[in-house]
Amino acid sequence: MATGRTVRNASASVSFRASKYLRDERDIAAYLEAMLEDGEPLVVPVALHTVADAVGGMAVLTERSGLSRETLYRTPSDKGNLRLDTLAAILHAFGLRISVAPEWSPQGTT
Repeated sequence: MATGRTVRNASASVSFRASKYLRDERDIAAYLEAMLEDGEPLVVPVALHTVADAVGGMAVLTERSGLSRETLYRTPSDKGNLRLDTLAAILHAFGLRISVAPEWSPQGTT
């Protein structure tokens, strides 16, 4: 019995790569800011690897940051120890810097 419906095979899905959408320093800064606002420390290594992919991979990041490949692969891993100076060097390679800002509250106090 024909129902009049056409059955089509579903098209293959394409994996989402956030790095494709990080085109400049503003995009990268907004992405990292969103990851940090999440408050989950395990997203930081993922975010740093995503941004490294966006700027051309670890080889480019190694060249820009002056850090060794071993340091760059180990530091943002879950077994690594992300030191402030290393984070500053990585962010500098992305065209960013570390800053501190007060938390906003409706009453004007934190």
